[in-house]
Amino acid sequence: MIPYRLISLSSTKALPFLTCKPVSSSSNSPHSHFLALLQSCSHPNHLKQLHAKIITEGLQCSPCILTAATLSYISISFLNSALHLFRIIPNPCPFLWNMMIRSSSTHGQFHLSLLLYSNLLSSHLSPDNFTFPFALKSCAGLNNLKKGRQLHQHSICFGCHQDLFVDAALVDMYCKCGDVNTARQVFDQMPKRDLVSYTSMISGYAHNGYSIETLDFFSLMQNSDVKANRVGLLSVFLACGRLGALRKGECFHSYAIQTGFLEDILVATAVVDMYAKCGSLVMAKLIFDTANCKDVVCWSAMIASYGYHGLGNDAINTFNQMVEVGLKPNHATFTSLLSACSHSGLLEEGKRCFTSMRLKYGISPKLNHYACMVDIFGRAGKLQEAQELIEQMPMEPDSSLWGSLLGACQIHGDLELGEKIADQIMKLDPQNSGYYVLLSNIYAARSRWTDVEKLRKKMSGRRVNKEQGISLIEFNHQIYKFGMGERSHSQSREIYSYLEKLSVLMKQLGYVPLLEFSLHDVEDENKEMALSYHSERLAIAFGLINMNPGTPIRIVKNLRVCRDCHNAIKIISQIVDRVIIIRDMNRFHHFENGLCSCGDYW
Repeated sequence: MIPYRLISLSSTKALPFLTCKPVSSSSNSPHSHFLALLQSCSHPNHLKQLHAKIITEGLQCSPCILTAATLSYISISFLNSALHLFRIIPNPCPFLWNMMIRSSSTHGQFHLSLLLYSNLLSSHLSPDNFTFPFALKSCAGLNNLKKGRQLHQHSICFGCHQDLFVDAALVDMYCKCGDVNTARQVFDQMPKRDLVSYTSMISGYAHNGYSIETLDFFSLMQNSDVKANRVGLLSVFLACGRLGALRKGECFHSYAIQTGFLEDILVATAVVDMYAKCGSLVMAKLIFDTANCKDVVCWSAMIASYGYHGLGNDAINTFNQMVEVGLKPNHATFTSLLSACSHSGLLEEGKRCFTSMRLKYGISPKLNHYACMVDIFGRAGKLQEAQELIEQMPMEPDSSLWGSLLGACQIHGDLELGEKIADQIMKLDPQNSGYYVLLSNIYAARSRWTDVEKLRKKMSGRRVNKEQGISLIEFNHQIYKFGMGERSHSQSREIYSYLEKLSVLMKQLGYVPLLEFSLHDVEDENKEMALSYHSERLAIAFGLINMNPGTPIRIVKNLRVCRDCHNAIKIISQIVDRVIIIRDMNRFHHFENGLCSCGDYW
């Protein structure tokens, strides 16, 4: 939220609009009488009656009366009426311009706010440090980075860029428009920083995907003796969840308890989500159970938590409990519920939930709900039903929905349907590398290397780069990142040596590499080596080398775990007698004693 200096309308005697030349100097003049009434009027109906009386008295053209009436309409959110009056005021003063710009921005009329700003400039008046915060807020609301940069230049030209409120608004605007680097430059150049500017940066980093920077900046704020607010805490819990940074998340949880923020249901919900995404479902359930005044958002977060841990029946039971306490589910609730059914292979339950959306709860399914159902059908091998559902949808399918079906074609090896769907997807989203990879996997599984090579050339021609697999692991409150075959880590020699020793033991227990998951048409020995150095295996080896015996290994991966790695990690968990928890782009896998919680269904 952008700060602003609140000017009380109850103290308007000293404000600029009252310095206009009065029609009568007598305190008993009609002007004085109506000005006093306008300043004290707060009820909409009373204001309308007073305005009508002003017109019948013939005072509607008085600049002082018009200005006061405009301010009174602004104060009770009659923006359209205020705008009408504002337009007929001759030569409105900068204060009134600022009030109109502020009111428009505050009420979400961002285009109007920026139009008023432009008209202010056209009136040969100079914007000031009261003007820019709300004009910049409007740029943020419209995600208009180009206009925001223009206003940044204006703030410099008019000498307002060193103002605390203007700079805070600039930081907020750049963050919300996705330019966090420029936001940080503005922040670093601020002569003074407050909680609002710190929070804007933290929130900006978090919502633009800079999770590590979010945590680092929060630490910077604490070291500057600035106490966090709710928005800052929500941002760091979001970042911890994305990174799988359980230990850091525990520290922030402790901070939320000490500061009393955990009593806030939004913060409690964020803590539930953080623990669930860090693989600690027990703690997520504990926080959920002890939270006061749980709302539909909190219940939906718990349903989602069960979902991506593959506990579909628990998600359904939680949904039923939510309904029993009198809360009505929303679109997000059903997204979480249907996703849970998908990850657990609950076909019939998913169909019942989908049907109940409209018939029982009056909620029309959106694209993401249809995508969940396509995924449910696809994972169950019901590819024909999935295709029919897409064709019967009341809206046009997007690429992600077709992608769900293409993923099912890969799982079930349906090359013919996969090729048809791939053609459809690549027309809708030709730059998404994930769809090319899915089709490549289908070709490679059948050793159709010529088709794999053609697909690679198509990617190259379209300048589509395959997303690199990245795995994250937390150790000693630090986040370590590994990519496939990476050797830049200081412990690389130990890591690769450890994996080679593991490979011998794995084969003794019956591990056979699934070479079709190495997409290169090369010798089997080289394929096996490529599979052995996938990012999650490097991260696991790092964890086993450095962490105390018995400590669970927790990994976050940005892509789906391939079937070969899945088989390998099951055996590794048996060899090292260690719990290995991996969260990939779809769900959680808890490996223990040679088994996985997903039951080989993901």
